[in-house]
Amino acid sequence: MDCIVYVLGSLSDGRGRTYVGWTLDLERRLARHNAGTGAKSTRGHRWSVLHVEYYASRSAAMSREWHLKRDRAFRKALVATLRAAAVPKCDSPAASA
Repeated sequence: MDCIVYVLGSLSDGRGRTYVGWTLDLERRLARHNAGTGAKSTRGHRWSVLHVEYYASRSAAMSREWHLKRDRAFRKALVATLRAAAVPKCDSPAASA
């Protein structure tokens, strides 16, 4: 059984949020979060997957989830990456004139 630990990110409130969880089916779980039927703290936001890790056992996945929830620096870096990807970039100096 492959257990998946994931970090979701959302910029829908302008602040940048993350959510850490584990599942056996990431596509189904992400759809539930985005439909508002997932965890209560994820409701009302549009989520995207920022980070994924695979584990052979449930206990290993739950342990990693626990550590990721406490690693604020890592999650903050993921939100910064999400923000950078969401900001349109102008390569041409003429576009700003």
